[in-house]
Amino acid sequence: MIRANENYQKLKASYLFSDIARRVDQFQKKNPDTRVIRLGIGDVTRALPPAVIDAFHRGVDDMANDVTFRGYGPEQGYAFLRDKIAAHDYQARGAEVSADEIFVSDGAKCDTGNFQELFASDIRIAIPDPVYPVYLDTNVMAGRTGELVDGRYENIVYLDCVKENRFLPQLPKTPVDLIYLCFPNNPTGTCATKQDLAQWVEYARENQALILYDAAYEAFIRNPSLPRSIYEIKGAREVAVEFRSFSKTAGFTGTRCGFTVVPRDCSIFLSNGDAVSLHGLWNRRQSTKFNGVSYPVQRAAEAVYSPEGQAQISELTAGYLDNADIIGKTMANLGFDYVGGDNSPYIWVDGQGRDSWEFFDLLLQNAGVVCTPGGGFGRCGNPYIRISAFNSRDNVVDAMERLKEALK
Repeated sequence: MIRANENYQKLKASYLFSDIARRVDQFQKKNPDTRVIRLGIGDVTRALPPAVIDAFHRGVDDMANDVTFRGYGPEQGYAFLRDKIAAHDYQARGAEVSADEIFVSDGAKCDTGNFQELFASDIRIAIPDPVYPVYLDTNVMAGRTGELVDGRYENIVYLDCVKENRFLPQLPKTPVDLIYLCFPNNPTGTCATKQDLAQWVEYARENQALILYDAAYEAFIRNPSLPRSIYEIKGAREVAVEFRSFSKTAGFTGTRCGFTVVPRDCSIFLSNGDAVSLHGLWNRRQSTKFNGVSYPVQRAAEAVYSPEGQAQISELTAGYLDNADIIGKTMANLGFDYVGGDNSPYIWVDGQGRDSWEFFDLLLQNAGVVCTPGGGFGRCGNPYIRISAFNSRDNVVDAMERLKEALK
């Protein structure tokens, strides 16, 4: 008899976005003539930039020629891409990151989910609430969380992100080992200042803790005073791992490419207190379980850093931020408080006392507009909905006109 991993039984019945898809499908079957506008899941809608497409084609052409054909590539990523990432995303901003500390992958979702494999089963974890579900669910699967009681898992330190603290997680009152942070935040769209991050880095250093820092949305930051990497903070190399993605930056949601930075200065500890290199552990994990991102995809990602690519992805992200501005102004004019949208593609809207799934159903049934109920991100998210700016301008304008009618 093969026994199941019973930790899976502790998970909520289904993944948040599966619930959303089911409700939308039911609505569409009952209302086949309604054109549903999706402002829920954070999936881009604009085509890959021309510079990326050109490089993609060249990469595919290389695979058609015996001389330029590539078989298995390095599990860590090709040097031509890692060098560009290190120089542009980090060194140009004064952050000390070398190319050999970068691991190219098939996306930040996979990396944030897989990275927890490196840690013991009895570590103490701090997770913001509301939170991107992958951080929490993968630790449930690994058996670190205990049972789900009144909507929260035992053995997890929840960091409430509410209006009173600007939706920013506060330092835990008890020591923890592992801390998940995400800025610009998914789902709330809030951003941390350098002073905010410096507090976390100091806490991690004092408590021998590790920060897993998700910076998947850093390309949307327009305020030059805000950090785009945790490595802009002194001391972060010793206590932080950073995840990034080309998905929202350059439209790679269907192409799959991202990367994780694991500094050589970063260590975790054995039960006897001996330090071990986190970089070495992740390298061993990737070499064992991952055969690398395909060569044409990495060539396409490399083109993001060309002058043409930089101009084109700037235009892409600016377009989504314009959408966010339209959404935010509409909700404000309708009398709703919100955060996010200025340095983030997400707008976090206060439902004025409504349950978040009730608000979701109201917008779907009365306007044919899909959002994401905040309750799916945690207890503190329940009064809110997340509206995504990832759609065409025409669809966003149409959706906002519908909301004006549905919510007036």
